[in-house]
Amino acid sequence: MKELRIALIGHRFMGRAHSNAWNQVSRFFDPAVKPVLQVACGRDSAELAAFARRWGWQETETDWRRLLERDDIDAIDIATPTFLHAEMAIAAAEAGKHIFCEKPFANTLAEGEAMLAAAEKAGVVHYLNHNYRRCPAVLLAKKIIDDGEIGEIYHWRGAYQQSWLVDPRHPLDWKLKKSTAAAGPLWDLGSHAVDLARFLVGEFAEIDCRAKQFIPERPLAEDPSRRGPVEVECAAILSGEFQNGALASIETTRYATGRRNRHTFEIYGSQGALTWDMEDMNRLRFYSEGDSEDRRGFRDILVTEPSHDYVGAWWPPGHIIGYEHAFVHAVLDFLNACGTGGSVEPDFRDGVEGLRVLEAAATSMESGRRVAV
Repeated sequence: MKELRIALIGHRFMGRAHSNAWNQVSRFFDPAVKPVLQVACGRDSAELAAFARRWGWQETETDWRRLLERDDIDAIDIATPTFLHAEMAIAAAEAGKHIFCEKPFANTLAEGEAMLAAAEKAGVVHYLNHNYRRCPAVLLAKKIIDDGEIGEIYHWRGAYQQSWLVDPRHPLDWKLKKSTAAAGPLWDLGSHAVDLARFLVGEFAEIDCRAKQFIPERPLAEDPSRRGPVEVECAAILSGEFQNGALASIETTRYATGRRNRHTFEIYGSQGALTWDMEDMNRLRFYSEGDSEDRRGFRDILVTEPSHDYVGAWWPPGHIIGYEHAFVHAVLDFLNACGTGGSVEPDFRDGVEGLRVLEAAATSMESGRRVAV
């Protein structure tokens, strides 16, 4: 089988999630090309060496630019903080490497457009890892919508809620600085929520966004006795309208006490409704006006049958899959695109369109007015 030699940049949370996916994909699926874990790259050489041993990376490198000079690397996996994505992705495209990029896409729309232009000019495969699209229940929701079973969509109600900043002792990190994170949960969590809304409902027409800052200062990571300003919002609520006329609301927050990583949507249409919750990711709830009156109500669909997308490669019916499996599905589709000369979505064009929505929301947040996308 033909091989695709991977270089991973970043070796912490997302580096682990991506490494697991590269390792697992050929054990459960038959991708068009086999991934080879060639090089792991990071700044901390000691941590990096331990990471590479654990996850099976053949070599390590501390300068990501040197990866692009190598002929034995076919694809770059960018699993770094957002503010580093643009430079790395543009350079990777110019070096002719396929690109698997973590979200959020970039810090600005201008950066995203430059990334897309570079990837298209180079003719490389480019993928943006909004992994929730590849949860089988989300894909079932997409089929139900596309088949017209819920009719004309009236409402999208989304939320992405976490609680890791409720503790005021949590230190000031890169996600709380505008120069490195662009915004708070609006960018980090909102990018996922906006992508699912675009995937399932359509493009946005206009946005209104309100935000709140609850804790304006936090201890410095390097010296907890000192404090620094939180430069981004703590929570944001978007409302708006899609181009097809449906109304949208999306809540993003890191101050939802008790919610560790809750990502949900509710979709209401003229003939039915759908709801999904990442905390119960294998289950889709579906309401149909087509049911007889005495049977009408939300039904639970456990999305674990072999007929559901990706599921047949995993376990017998009723045996659930988890968070990490969506990453495996993503690398499967990326490998197939690289092996066949095809493409994979969401790609950098989706990244640009998502940034249009986020920048409109940021402008609305700062100006207090409704903004066209």
